[in-house]
Amino acid sequence: MQLYLTALDGQTKFPDENPSIGIIICKSKDKTFVEYALKRSNAPIGVATYQLSSSLPDNMKELLPTPEEIIKKLKIFEEE
Repeated sequence: MQLYLTALDGQTKFPDENPSIGIIICKSKDKTFVEYALKRSNAPIGVATYQLSSSLPDNMKELLPTPEEIIKKLKIFEEE
């Protein structure tokens, strides 16, 4: 992930923009796997589950994909 983020920031980020962040979407959350995968990273990292909140303002809900849309897009990788 670090390779892609560094390349993205080096090639497309404007000077006034914040550094890019990476998002890893997993089928399930495995605390041990996450700990080992991210242990040597020296960048701040957050690990969370994705849930569309009913308290989110309607205009913000339109900006986020639904859980069903995410599942549909991830199925592409299962076929490979």
